[in-house]
Amino acid sequence: MHAYSTLSEAVNDLQHRGYTDDLTAADHCLICNTRGVSLDPAEFEIDEFHRFEGMSDPEDQSIVYAISSKNHDIKGILVNAYGPDASSFTQEMVRKLATH
Repeated sequence: MHAYSTLSEAVNDLQHRGYTDDLTAADHCLICNTRGVSLDPAEFEIDEFHRFEGMSDPEDQSIVYAISSKNHDIKGILVNAYGPDASSFTQEMVRKLATH
């Protein structure tokens, strides 16, 4: 697995490795706006993830997911907060993302 010092370094390398779709988290799915696709938890895999904590503010916590969906031919990146600023997800999305 790759190790990155910064969130931007991780995103740049993942994009270079083909994870070019931008994904957004909704309560019950992931959304790829450029393709007009919503991905339910059963429709995507988390290929890798990387956690980052802000150097000056420990509450500035984020995680970047490299996600793929064979059914929709998507390889994308989801950047999300974790800790106190984490998104509110349905239980199904929490289970899927929490496995990593």
